[in-house]
Amino acid sequence: MHSTAQWRKNASSMTENAKASSRPTVADSTLSAAIEVDRLVKVYKQTRAVDGISFSLPRGSITGLLGGNGAGKTTTIAMIMGLVLPTSGRVRVLGHRMPEESAEVLGRMNFESPYVDMPMRLTVRQNLTIFGKLYAVKHLPDRIAKLAAELDLNDFIDRANGKLSAGQKTRVALAKALINEPELLLLDEPTASLDPDTADWVRAHLERYRKDNNATILLASHNMLEVERLCDRVIIMKRGRVEDDDTPDAIMARYNRTTLEEVFLDVARGRVNDAKEGQDEQLSS
Repeated sequence: MHSTAQWRKNASSMTENAKASSRPTVADSTLSAAIEVDRLVKVYKQTRAVDGISFSLPRGSITGLLGGNGAGKTTTIAMIMGLVLPTSGRVRVLGHRMPEESAEVLGRMNFESPYVDMPMRLTVRQNLTIFGKLYAVKHLPDRIAKLAAELDLNDFIDRANGKLSAGQKTRVALAKALINEPELLLLDEPTASLDPDTADWVRAHLERYRKDNNATILLASHNMLEVERLCDRVIIMKRGRVEDDDTPDAIMARYNRTTLEEVFLDVARGRVNDAKEGQDEQLSS
């Protein structure tokens, strides 16, 4: 566990980075893409976790990043965040090179995963306060109150994080991800452990947030219905490479399938050629 001194040192460093990156810079005005990935490669010993992928995400878009375990999704997101150094290739986020210029954009982006726990002994309010200070959020108590109301946190806002249910932790994680009103939001299974009604409400909230703030969202999920509903575009990865990249409707049509889940299974199980041949036969008949 981190000591109090370590927490304070880390908090001070991140706060300075957040303050430095809270304002757009001149570099952003010349670029339309929120994320640019160019021939990105990451090799761990003999394993090519990411193998020469390229894509560009326009601002204000929601993109689904799909793939089975070991496809390279998590490594790709980590390189976009500047947490992992690429073996080769280039990443730009909001017009800045990552990780070299990460201090310029860290305060304008955020990440959410229900699988990354916040400190268990701290209450929800205390956790949100700490993360808000790390991002140098102005009028922080008001921001926390607004998120608590929007995400229905008030019943357990002063409860320790370790005493929350899985679904409650997921909502708190989303509140943490929105604390700094990010321009770029990276999400990993944002509705995991939520009941269908709450999950639907969270998806609607994300859609509103994107629309109201012209935010860009990159979403990694195994919930295909969620991806179909939320995403303008889908990038399918397999063994570190981009297998397909298009709108959900176009991908389903290309594979001659009616759902993204069927497409996902075709790609994961190597049935891609059979699916496309079925489409070709339909077109020729």
